[in-house]
Amino acid sequence: MHVETFQIFCDLVETASFSEAAERNGVTQSAVSQQIRTLENRYDVVLVERGRRNFAVTPEGEVFLKAARVILDAWYGIDRQLEEMKNIVAGTLNVSTVYSIGFHELPPYLDQFRADYPEVDLQVHYRRANEVYADVLESRADLGLVAYPQNRKGIEVEPVWRDRLVVICPPGHPFAKKKKAPLSAIDGQRFISFEPDLPTRKAIDKMFERAGIKVKEVVEFDNIETVKRGVEIENAISIVPSEAVKNEVEAGKICQVNLEGRDIWRPLGVIRRRAKAITPSMRELIRLLKKDAQNESTGSV
Repeated sequence: MHVETFQIFCDLVETASFSEAAERNGVTQSAVSQQIRTLENRYDVVLVERGRRNFAVTPEGEVFLKAARVILDAWYGIDRQLEEMKNIVAGTLNVSTVYSIGFHELPPYLDQFRADYPEVDLQVHYRRANEVYADVLESRADLGLVAYPQNRKGIEVEPVWRDRLVVICPPGHPFAKKKKAPLSAIDGQRFISFEPDLPTRKAIDKMFERAGIKVKEVVEFDNIETVKRGVEIENAISIVPSEAVKNEVEAGKICQVNLEGRDIWRPLGVIRRRAKAITPSMRELIRLLKKDAQNESTGSV
């Protein structure tokens, strides 16, 4: 039995006319008569009294009418509820992020999102870049935040920010007095590196290769916090996202030197699984992150 049959019966009772019920539902009058007869045969009852001048609903018809209205209310209610869900920002939202975005740039956005949408259980997981991609592809995370986002198989990328790469050094280093410098100025310097598999390290290596620069690598680290500490301890330099050292620079613990040239901006993107539908909470977090896309923004490794 189709839901349209219930609608036709309700319209027939409301209009007391086979022709009007047929017109409402875009069918012929004989089709209406046939569907009513099919109902009556199925339940072995008479639902309506047919007459040239008189039309009446039998007691059995009244019972069927009541049930039909409940069924139609439930059926059409599905559409309403699903439509409402498109705009309800609630549920659980899992975000996987590389460390420095999560530690340095994401917190104010998280605070704003949680204030705007308290019904969302926002969970943040801190990972290396390759783990962020794995989390998204394997549906452990709804969204991921990475630097130098890649259009990998099964991944959709939403560009959101770009961050300035800068040279950092301790206050006693010869570079500390510089405000800006060309990339060539760091040739031969003692250098604290990120580990080779990190996107930022790969980008910096390409910068050095294009410029014909070689540095004296002191040590490699897998996150921005240890790179900063290594710079202080080893009296060396490094290249990092500017936002990740903002607090240390303001406190005078680390000095920042702006790089000159074209290879100084690093893109950041939100990644999601291509086959995954965008929920309202995902949509709103992406919107919030993209809101300041034209302003100075974040960093990660």
